[in-house]
Amino acid sequence: MCSGRVDLSFVLRAFLDGMDGVFIGGCRLNECNYDTHGNYHALNMVLLGKKILEYIGLNPNRLRIEFMSSADGILFAEVMNDFGSTVKKLGPLGRSEGIDENELKTKLEEITKLVPYIKMVKKEKLAARPGNPKAYDEFYTSDEIDQLFREVISYYIDPGKCQACMICAKRCPVEAIISVKNQIHVIDQEKCIKCGTCLEVCPPRFDAVAKISGEPVPTSIPEEERTIER
Repeated sequence: MCSGRVDLSFVLRAFLDGMDGVFIGGCRLNECNYDTHGNYHALNMVLLGKKILEYIGLNPNRLRIEFMSSADGILFAEVMNDFGSTVKKLGPLGRSEGIDENELKTKLEEITKLVPYIKMVKKEKLAARPGNPKAYDEFYTSDEIDQLFREVISYYIDPGKCQACMICAKRCPVEAIISVKNQIHVIDQEKCIKCGTCLEVCPPRFDAVAKISGEPVPTSIPEEERTIER
């Protein structure tokens, strides 16, 4: 499998399942047999993932990527021994970092839910080809990651404007909008991937969908109060 197909959610899922370290091996950079250069995507994903691990309090060295060919058997053995030794010294996930198990699980679950949003916001960098290995550590800055999570976007349907036209519900790619005929629609924030489709398709004459940045989403009105009187 091309290393470019290793999604950030796969890495987070591994940590959620209790893995103490995650290693990704890819073909040498600029030697892609199919000209897709998926290994650059994998590199960018790992650089971003390491900063995210650091953001939630985990040691970024628990995630590693290396590039080599199928002929590099000795190098592969050396790299794996080194990574295994590193993870062993770090110890069980979260314990050496002083993070409570339940707290860590909550943090990883919250970040995992945001993966589609993160990929959308950082799509240009994820598609870039950083040329200088010495600059990898600064490809994503700590301030950049802080801002990413501080300014997370959410979408909210204004109950005073919604006309229950059901357009947004039909176009939502993950069925995150609770919709019933003649009832005010509500976005299920647990399912929402923050793609903005609802905002794009809501008829301008209604202007019912609001984009919220860095603020809590207003509480949805109770189901019994959602009926629209025509």
